Amino acid sequence: MKHIIKNIIIIAILSSVAISCSSLESEVRFTTGTVKYISLEGGFYGIITDDNKNLDPLNLSKEFQVDGKRISFKYVEKKDMASFHMWGTIVEIIEIKELK
Repeated sequence: MKHIIKNIIIIAILSSVAISCSSLESEVRFTTGTVKYISLEGGFYGIITDDNKNLDPLNLSKEFQVDGKRISFKYVEKKDMASFHMWGTIVEIIEIKELK
């Protein structure tokens, strides 16, 4: 009987860990914003969204690394990551287009 209870507890713990890990992945979001050169920590390109959120993209391609460039893009927040930039929410860009 103790063996069964022990197994149930282990299964419950593993299930809650799996659920909490999957909740770290965010849904795909779409927004518009402006690329901005940020001169902190040696300099990097961030995005300031039109609703005034600071996003720190992991994979902003060179063609979009232009201060002041207007963009529309889809992204996923990377809640399980940290950055030495310490500026904005870390995101992975899924799709991006320049706005004219």
